[in-house]
Amino acid sequence: MSFFLEGLRQAWQEITTPGSGIWQVVRVTLQVAGVSTLAGLVIGLPIGVALGIGRFRGRGALLVLANAGLGLPPVLVGVVLTLLFFPEAPLGFLRLGFSLKGVYVAQTVLAVPVVVALTASAIRDLPVGLLDQGRAFGASRLALGVLAVREARIGILAATIAAIGGGLSEVGAVVLVGGNVVGYDQTLASAALQRVGAGDYAGAMAVGILLLALILLVVAALTWLQYAGRRGPRATVRAS
Repeated sequence: MSFFLEGLRQAWQEITTPGSGIWQVVRVTLQVAGVSTLAGLVIGLPIGVALGIGRFRGRGALLVLANAGLGLPPVLVGVVLTLLFFPEAPLGFLRLGFSLKGVYVAQTVLAVPVVVALTASAIRDLPVGLLDQGRAFGASRLALGVLAVREARIGILAATIAAIGGGLSEVGAVVLVGGNVVGYDQTLASAALQRVGAGDYAGAMAVGILLLALILLVVAALTWLQYAGRRGPRATVRAS
């Protein structure tokens, strides 16, 4: 209990003390989560829609891979990317090792499977016959995709929440790929790990409290959008 109370005191002190550097860490944390989630949506959403509405050979195997990606170990991703980013490695010319851009790449790799799997699942859970009705009206693949995204928007927002939550709390890939450099690519989660390693448990608790508060605020905002989306109008299909 004393650690928790001391953590609360230190958290408040770090928030209110000018020049404490905590807001720089908060900014990097939000930046990493935001960039990786946006990139994950840009890459993963079309793939998830294709798996959700598609009828092609190998779709089942791809769905299995997408679902397996939900359990992708962040430490493994960090190790593989770190090895690939070494100067002599195949991707060494990109100069992404121990950089903030490298952290973006690592977090995006973790976000894409989440978006793909949850988007495909949300689309597959749509009412039976909805997409078939669109096909019967002669809708193009693009129109079907738009219909699927509109009707599955609640599930897609859930995928977004899961991706950004992972981006806010992930530590393994950040430390391995970025190096956990204070003031550069250190996030709240990796800062907590560093303080634990230094024996500053109260300080780690302070950072953890800030991280938890940040996750609650961001997820609460996205959840509000999710519930607001339930009241949205039903989509219509146009033939092309």
